[in-house]
Amino acid sequence: MKLDEMEAAIEAILFTMGGSVEVERIAAAIEQDKETTIKIVHNLMDKYASNLRGIKIIELDGAFQMCTKPEYYEQLIKVVTVQRRQVLTDALLETLSIIAYKQPCTRLEIEKIRGVSSDKAVSKLVEYGLVGEIGRLDAPGRPILFGTTEAFLRTFGVTSLDELPVISEDLMEEFKTQAEMEIEQEASEAEAANSSDESDSDDSMDEESIFHIDL
Repeated sequence: MKLDEMEAAIEAILFTMGGSVEVERIAAAIEQDKETTIKIVHNLMDKYASNLRGIKIIELDGAFQMCTKPEYYEQLIKVVTVQRRQVLTDALLETLSIIAYKQPCTRLEIEKIRGVSSDKAVSKLVEYGLVGEIGRLDAPGRPILFGTTEAFLRTFGVTSLDELPVISEDLMEEFKTQAEMEIEQEASEAEAANSSDESDSDDSMDEESIFHIDL
């Protein structure tokens, strides 16, 4: 099989599969070794990057995927149903960062670092597909272990976790500080809600007293 034929075969594979395809599977399809296959795909990636094309190939931790270029988003949304944009709040970003650097980790380990309950944050990240269950810890209760997904790599534009920037202790302390501020805010909101309930209760008692007096 000639080089241009192998490139065409790879294009067909990636286009048809839609999602990412492991290098080993591509290599088997074009009957080449892994190193040669990677070189051929990288050559294709360069061609897509240099030409005015609407698609590109991205690398995702030992796999490749064909996808559209972000600069054509405005045209795409005119012909497809737009999904609601996922919003990553500070709490979600903190939780996601902890999972990315500490994985595999349990909810309890995440909460020890953040200093606040992280059930909602973890659940939302799982819903977004950025985090997933990757196993269970060999401990009493067998808690779930969480890790980042391929969607995480795709979303943040990295090919593997090795490309993540080195995190500093100062940043971890900042996470803890922000978590403590969340706790204080939640406590303040709860206190305000209780005060409002007590005020409403007092108003009800006054109205009831007036009603009895009129009788």
